[in-house]
Amino acid sequence: MANKHQCWVAPRAAVFLSAFLCLVLTACHRKSGVTGETYHFRYSNEQPLAALRSQSMLFFKSELESRSDGRIIVDLYFGGVLGNERELMDFVATGALQGTRGGFFADANPKYGLLNMPFLVDNWDQAMRLMSSDFVDELNREAAERGYHVPATGISQGFRAHTNNKRAIRHPDDLKGLKMRVPMQEVYVQTALAFGENPQELPYTEVYQALQTGVVDGQDNAPANIWDFKIHEVSKFLTLTYYATGPDPLMVNLAWYEKLPGDLQTIFDQVAVETMALSDKLNRDKEQEYIANLSAVLETNLVTGGDLRPFQEAVQPVYDYFIERGDFTLDDVERARKAAREQP
Repeated sequence: MANKHQCWVAPRAAVFLSAFLCLVLTACHRKSGVTGETYHFRYSNEQPLAALRSQSMLFFKSELESRSDGRIIVDLYFGGVLGNERELMDFVATGALQGTRGGFFADANPKYGLLNMPFLVDNWDQAMRLMSSDFVDELNREAAERGYHVPATGISQGFRAHTNNKRAIRHPDDLKGLKMRVPMQEVYVQTALAFGENPQELPYTEVYQALQTGVVDGQDNAPANIWDFKIHEVSKFLTLTYYATGPDPLMVNLAWYEKLPGDLQTIFDQVAVETMALSDKLNRDKEQEYIANLSAVLETNLVTGGDLRPFQEAVQPVYDYFIERGDFTLDDVERARKAAREQP
């Protein structure tokens, strides 16, 4: 629902007009009745308003506007209204938008891809320790080299699950030959190839129709996304291996952030940290509810214990691929694993 601080743009064709207008408005620094210049933070993500990522950003808007005494105005655009995740990331890079959360975090730092690696962590406790570690703090700071400010990184909506229309997945061999939609990220392409899938790169907004028409046989994503995008309506089988989660950095245009006065930078960062913590809590608390909802309409199997070993062994070439390519080192992998498993 729009409010007085949102310039909603419904048709996709209006994206560039919207971006232009937003840039004009940014240049027109309106005055606040309290302390001077007002700064606009225009943010968008691909998920709908009801999605937990979007809900956490409503908290961000409320808290940041309140604590800044109205000196920062937050405009939110959900549901892909301004474009898909690839387009939104490009808008943040150019300054047409000031922030986003989504799958193209490698633009900010290629090493974020390490956090997507299959079976890097085993559970939520490990994932949360990793995202709050010094190792991830380093990745956040390094994003400045590419023009991004990342005040906090959370967990990307929980652990990924597979759905498909062909068969139950109990062994990697069951994935062989399936046309599986994967995000437009190399780590997922390589993981799919390691499992023997035929990976199809598509924006998530196109997956429902692709499943409906048979362009793809299946997909994998967090249960929250599977439910929010109604993928269960066009699927038959759900498989839970908890094979991967990933980072969810709040990616901010660095040039915009550096124009903020020091006190507003501090407030901005504090609210961002709290927002990502809330996002993680919402996703963790709701994950089993989403799985229960999906299991009520899909044939579901959970792969655990020794049955996971063939999946874990199948993905070792994915680590070799990225280490040989130079995206990260074996030492980086070991540091990440250590950070995830160290007890506080």
